[in-house]
Amino acid sequence: MSATEQNNTLSETQAAQQKAMLMRLARVEGQVRGIQAMIKRGETCEAIAQQFSASRSALDKAYRMMLTCLIEETLLEPGQNPADAIEQVRKIFIKYT
Repeated sequence: MSATEQNNTLSETQAAQQKAMLMRLARVEGQVRGIQAMIKRGETCEAIAQQFSASRSALDKAYRMMLTCLIEETLLEPGQNPADAIEQVRKIFIKYT
C-alpha cells in the first residue's frame, strides 16, 4: 500500500471514528436532557440515579473510543520507531486514564 493510499484509508477511518463519537455524544446529550426533565418532573432519586449511571457509562464509552483513536494515530504515525510508539501509548494511558 502506498503512503497516499494509507493516508486516504486513515482519513476514511478517522472520519468514521469521528462520526461514531459525535453520534455517541449526541446520545449522551439526550440522556442528560432527559435527566433534567426527570428532575423538573420530581421523579424519584433512584430513577434519576439510574439515568445518571447510564449517561456516565455512555460518556465513558465515548471517551474510550477517543482514546483508541489517539492510540491508533500514535501507532500509525509514518516513520515511527516502534519503541517510541509504545512509550507514547504508555504515556497516553497514564495521562488520560
